[in-house]
Amino acid sequence: MSNMDQTRAAAAVPDIGDDLISPDELRKLGEEHEMALLQEALEREKKHMKEQDTVREAFMNQHVRPDAKERFTRAVRDAASRGVKEIQVARFPSSYCTDGGRAINNFEPDWPESLTGYAREAYEVFDKNLRAKGYKLRAQILDYPGGMPGDVGLYLRW
Repeated sequence: MSNMDQTRAAAAVPDIGDDLISPDELRKLGEEHEMALLQEALEREKKHMKEQDTVREAFMNQHVRPDAKERFTRAVRDAASRGVKEIQVARFPSSYCTDGGRAINNFEPDWPESLTGYAREAYEVFDKNLRAKGYKLRAQILDYPGGMPGDVGLYLRW
């Protein structure tokens, strides 16, 4: 190609200017976007943790209701009339247990000692009022997220 042809070819290519965004500026924009996404994720996690704290606090301060006898009678009658021989009376995270659910998971006889909050009070009501009448209470780990004990279920049997 002659110099003249090269000059014509160069003139045919449009000049889009020297003020183009640079790759460094593009990388910076990408990093800013990533930081914004991380910040949003952190805020969501912070909100989730606050909600979990609120739920835990409510569980720890919840009490057996004054109308428990009526509710209990209705629940067990309804279950028995359907042929069911047990009902779930509580469900809560194993992290609420003093040992993270270890005693329940290992079927240790002293598992009730690991209960806290509402679960502890429910157990005490069972022990004081229902055990002598022939009811039984069992605890079971219901799921294993990430291979670790998740929720605990308390079941009343007859």
